[in-house]
Amino acid sequence: MSQPAAALPDRSLEDAANLSARVIDQIQSVYVGPRAVPELLLVSLLARGHVLLEGVPGVAKTTLVKAFAATLGCSFRRIQFTPDLLPADITGTFVLSPRDGTFSLREGPIFANVVLGDEINRAPAKTQSALLEAMQEKQVTIEGETRGLPSPFLVLATQNPVEQAGTYPLPEAQIDRFLVRLMIGYPSADEERGILRRFLGRSPTPQPVLQPETIRTLQEQVLAIHAEDEVLDYVVRLVGYTREHGRLFLGASPRASLALMHAARARALMHARPYALPDDVQALAVPVLAHRLVLTAEAEMEGTRTESIIQQALERVPPRRG
Repeated sequence: MSQPAAALPDRSLEDAANLSARVIDQIQSVYVGPRAVPELLLVSLLARGHVLLEGVPGVAKTTLVKAFAATLGCSFRRIQFTPDLLPADITGTFVLSPRDGTFSLREGPIFANVVLGDEINRAPAKTQSALLEAMQEKQVTIEGETRGLPSPFLVLATQNPVEQAGTYPLPEAQIDRFLVRLMIGYPSADEERGILRRFLGRSPTPQPVLQPETIRTLQEQVLAIHAEDEVLDYVVRLVGYTREHGRLFLGASPRASLALMHAARARALMHARPYALPDDVQALAVPVLAHRLVLTAEAEMEGTRTESIIQQALERVPPRRG
């Protein structure tokens, strides 16, 4: 058995759960869809990860991101990715002051707590790669000078399916930097009626629930969430299943294992538990792992989906109850 971390007070757990519920409720005052979607956004924030939202145009990906950012009480910037966008348009550049002849940094939109990268796959790989250092290291390098980014820092990127005209597939290294991928599909008939009803009048505006200091405190509390060896073993066996799967060219990496464990602990905090459960791992396995898998050419041609392979792993690799 692993040694437990210092236990969080029950009051702290209750406060974290109440704040989480308030954030999700505020998002759902604007976003009409499954509650699991805003929950995953909050899981990613608390686990210090980034989110990739994929879906056809017009399914409220950008609306969802803006609603989420509005609840956080943080600085927010939006980057519209286009084929002519340059890396300096994201990170910023040094400009000459004619008055005193010195150069000063004009910060790009990456210098914000929450950054929306809208239609990220409409820009070529060189521009997409400008986000890599920022997402992984929480810093950017501009003309040889390294600048730290604000804390907390979260990238929420949207992309259209690569079959759409004028899109570029994201490099595998960049996809792996996203903690979760959310697939946003068409709403059900009831949900679409709810959208029409809600937006017939003035659009609702989510209210701020958190502040940067509160978010940093919650992120630290996630680190105190305990995980028994049985839960760690379950994660290892799940990702191990993907590495041996005959229809996968690449299975989940150790980075994926860490991501799944961090996300599971964040979900436990949101549910006022001082420990992670196999249930947390099961709830997050598809959004955390599926986008990190690479199918073989034969499986891709046959229309196999990586989500189905993760579901297969969940069915065939049960947790060991201690």
